[in-house]
Amino acid sequence: MASSCRNPRRIIAAFVVPFLLLAATSPALSASVLANSTLRPGEELLKYRRIRAHLKRLNKPSLKTIKSPDGDLIDCVPSHLQPAFDHPKLKGQKPLDPPERPKGYFRTATVDGTFQAWTLAGESCPEGTVPIRRTTEEDVLRASSIGRFGRKPAGKVRRDSTSTGHEHAVGYVLGDQYFGAKASLNVWEPRVISPSEFSLSQIWVISGSFGNDLNTIEAGWQISPQLYGDNNPRFFTYWTSDAYQETGCYNLLCSGFVQTNNKIAIGAAISPKSSFKGGQFDISLLIWKDPKRGHWWLEFGSGLLVGYWPSFLFSHLARHANMVQFGGEIVNSQPSGFHTSTQMGSGHFAGEGFGRAAYFRNLQLVDWDNSLIPLPNLRLLADHPNCYDIRGGINTVWGNYFYYGGPGRNMRCP
Repeated sequence: MASSCRNPRRIIAAFVVPFLLLAATSPALSASVLANSTLRPGEELLKYRRIRAHLKRLNKPSLKTIKSPDGDLIDCVPSHLQPAFDHPKLKGQKPLDPPERPKGYFRTATVDGTFQAWTLAGESCPEGTVPIRRTTEEDVLRASSIGRFGRKPAGKVRRDSTSTGHEHAVGYVLGDQYFGAKASLNVWEPRVISPSEFSLSQIWVISGSFGNDLNTIEAGWQISPQLYGDNNPRFFTYWTSDAYQETGCYNLLCSGFVQTNNKIAIGAAISPKSSFKGGQFDISLLIWKDPKRGHWWLEFGSGLLVGYWPSFLFSHLARHANMVQFGGEIVNSQPSGFHTSTQMGSGHFAGEGFGRAAYFRNLQLVDWDNSLIPLPNLRLLADHPNCYDIRGGINTVWGNYFYYGGPGRNMRCP
C-alpha cells in the first residue's frame, strides 16, 4: 500500500500506456476517446478490446481486397469461411447448389453484376470466394452498442407501427400461404437528414403474429448513415425470427445468410441511380422457398443467385409466409410535434408518376406449387399520407404496380 502511494505514476501508466498504444493504431478509436470522457481508461480499454474482438469475428481472412471508388474495402473471402458458417448448425459445411427456380420464371433484361460501385474498379473476386464489405471500427462506434450493431431497433419495424417513429407506404397481401415474392423497384438517393434515421425500399416476407414471434426476410435498397457512414443507396438484406429482438441482422453482420455469389457485395453501394425527369434504374428481386430443402433463396437481377437463409433460422417461416409486403419505410426521430424531412423513395409523391416518383412493378407471389402468380387483392397503406403516399394500378406491361414516397415534412405534414 505504501509503495503505491509513493509512486502514483505507476498506477496511471498501467492503464494509460496500453490504451495509448491501442489508440495510436486506430485514429477512429482515439477520436472517440477524446469525444467521450465519461469512461475511465480501464473501461475504455475494455470497450475497444470488445470492438476489436467483434471485428475479428466479422472480418474473415481474405484472398484479395478491392478498394471501391466510394471508399469501401471489399474482401474476397473463401466461401466456406464467411460469417454464416460460424453458426453451430452450419459448422464445417459449404454453400448449397442452386435450387429449382419457380415455374413461370423467365430471365428479364435487367442489370448484371456491374451494378455496384466497387465493381467499377475493374476488379472481381475469384471463383470460390464471396465479396464482403469490410466492417470498420467507425461502423461499430456509430451503433448504440456493440450488441445492437447491425440490427434494427427491437420490435419496432412492423406494418402497423404508426407510433414508433417507423412510417411506411406499402402494398401488401395477407392471410394465405405464400412461398415467395418477386418485384422490380427503381433505385433513388433520398435525403436522410439525421444519422439516427434511414430510408429504404424493400420486399418483406413475413410469418407469425406482430408479437415477439414475428419472422421476416427482407431485401432491397436503403440509405442508412448510422450503419454505413454515408448517404449512398446500398443493396441490403435482413432477417429476424423474434421481432428484431435478439436474432438476425443486416447483410452478413451475423451468422445466418449464406452467400453463394462472387459478383455481389451485400451492403455495397448501388450505381447508377434513378434521376428526376431522367433515366430510371431499377433492380429485380426474387425471394422464394426451395420446395425440396426448405431454405429461402434470394436472386438479384437476371439470374444472379445471391444466396439463402437456412430454414432452421426460423420458426413460422420454416413452413411458409402468411404476409408479403412491398414498399418504403423511413424512421422519424425528430422531437415530438415535428416531422422529419427525411425523404422516402424519390422524395416526391406518388401522383407525380413515372420519372418523378419511385415505383414497384411486376409484383408477383410464389404459390404452394412453386409457381409465380399475380397478386390477388393487393392492399395499399400509407401510415401518414400527407408525408408519404402510395397509388397503385395494373396493366399489361407492368402487371401489378404502384408509385410511392414523398418529401416528409411539408405544408400538409408539419
